[in-house]
Amino acid sequence: MNQAPARPASGQPHHVIIVGGGAGGLELAAKLGRKHGPRHVTLVDSRPIHIWKPSLHEAAAGTLDIYQEGLSYLMLANLCGFTFALGAVQGVDRERRTVNVAEVRDALGEIVLPERELPYDTLVLALGSESNFFNTPGAAEHAVTLDSTENAEAFRLTMLKAMVQVDQAKVNDPSAELNVVIVGGGATGVELAVELREAGGIVAAYGLPNFRADRDLVITLVEGAPRILSALPEKISDAALKRLTELGIRVETNCRVAEVTPDSIKTADGREFAAGLCMWAAGIQGLPLMKTLDLPLNRIGQLILNGRLESPDPNILALGDCSAVPMGEDGRTVPARAQAAHQEASYLMDKLTARIRNTDEPTKPYVYHDHGSLVSLGQDAGVGSLMGKLAGRGLFVSGTLARLMYMSLHLMHHHAVLGIWRTGTLALARLLLRRTHPRVKLH
Repeated sequence: MNQAPARPASGQPHHVIIVGGGAGGLELAAKLGRKHGPRHVTLVDSRPIHIWKPSLHEAAAGTLDIYQEGLSYLMLANLCGFTFALGAVQGVDRERRTVNVAEVRDALGEIVLPERELPYDTLVLALGSESNFFNTPGAAEHAVTLDSTENAEAFRLTMLKAMVQVDQAKVNDPSAELNVVIVGGGATGVELAVELREAGGIVAAYGLPNFRADRDLVITLVEGAPRILSALPEKISDAALKRLTELGIRVETNCRVAEVTPDSIKTADGREFAAGLCMWAAGIQGLPLMKTLDLPLNRIGQLILNGRLESPDPNILALGDCSAVPMGEDGRTVPARAQAAHQEASYLMDKLTARIRNTDEPTKPYVYHDHGSLVSLGQDAGVGSLMGKLAGRGLFVSGTLARLMYMSLHLMHHHAVLGIWRTGTLALARLLLRRTHPRVKLH
C-alpha cells in the first residue's frame, strides 16, 4: 500500500471521481468542489436525488414525504462547484483508470443518457452498503429492506395495502390484525418500530373506519443479541426498551431468525411469529461491485484499507460503509456509522487537495472519534449518549432534548454539504415543523 499514486499528464488537472452520493461521498464532493471546482471533481450516483439515509425509516412508516426532503444532485453540483454524472457504475478498469457508467432510461424505456466511460486520476468509493441476510432461507424473497428510497416507498405502500385488507376483513372477522415483524434491534429497527406505531394512529383519517392501530397493528422487534441497541451503552438500551414496551411493541431478544416465509418468521429455537410484513434491518454487506475490483475484501464484502484510507491500488481510496478501516491493534474496524463517514470525508479532503495541487500528502493516519449516539424514539422522544471531551466519560440524554439533538444531526449534514448556515437554518425549521406537525403520507 506504499506505492505512489499515478499522476496525470503534464498540464492536465488531477481529476477525482467519487462514486456514491451518500452522507460521506456528497460531503466530500461538495467540499472539494467549493475549493477546486468542477474540472477536478465528479460525483457519480445512480439516483438524481440525495436523501439522508437515517430518514428512510420515517419514509417507510409514512411520517416523512421523501420527495419534499430530497436534494437534487444537479442543484448541489451547481451550488458547490462539482460535476455530477447520473448512472449506476457497472465496473472499474484499474489499468486504464476509467469508470464505466450505465445508460439511463426514462419511464418509457427511452435512453436519456448513454453508457459512458469516465477517466479518473483518483477514485473514491463511497458506495455505502446493502442489507445482509446472512444466507437466511426466504429472507431475500419475503423480507423488505431499507437500503434505498425505493425500498422505503415499497414498504409504505405494502403496509397501507395490508391495512386496507385488515380493515375490510374486520367486517366478518373482529380478530383480524396486521402483524409486522422487524428483524434487527439496532438503531434502524428500533426507530422504525416507533415510527410505525405513531404513523398507525392516524390511519382512520385515510378511510379505514374499522382499523384501529392500537388494537389491530401488532409490531414485534426480533434481535439475536441479548439486548437491543447492543452496540451502544446498556443504559441507552434499557431506556429504549422501556419506551418500546410503553408503546405496546413486543421485543424478543436472544432470538435468531432461521427462516422467513411469506407469512411468518421462524426462529432457531423453534418459535414462529406471524408476519404479514417483514422488515429486515439485521446487518450490512458490501455491494456486488466491490467483488469486481480484484482488491482484498473482508468477510462481509467491505474493501480493506490501511489507516490512510488507501486500498492496495494507490489510485483507489474509500470511505463509509463500503470500507473496512483499522481501529486499534485488536483487529477491530471503524463502525459503519454516519459520523464515521463524515470524519473520513474530512480526512480525505486534505489528502485529495494535496493530489490536486501536486504536493506531498499528509502521512498522519485517520483516527476515528466516537462522539456518541442518538436514537429517535418518536416525535417527542429520543435517547442517546454524548462522548468525547465535551462530556468526559459520556453523558446520557433522553426525551425531547435527545430528539432535538437527533434532528440537529440532519442540520449538521446540510451545513457540511452546503457550507452555509442560512440553508441549514431553513432545514432546522423544517425539521422542527415536522416535530410539531408531522407530515403523514399514507396514500
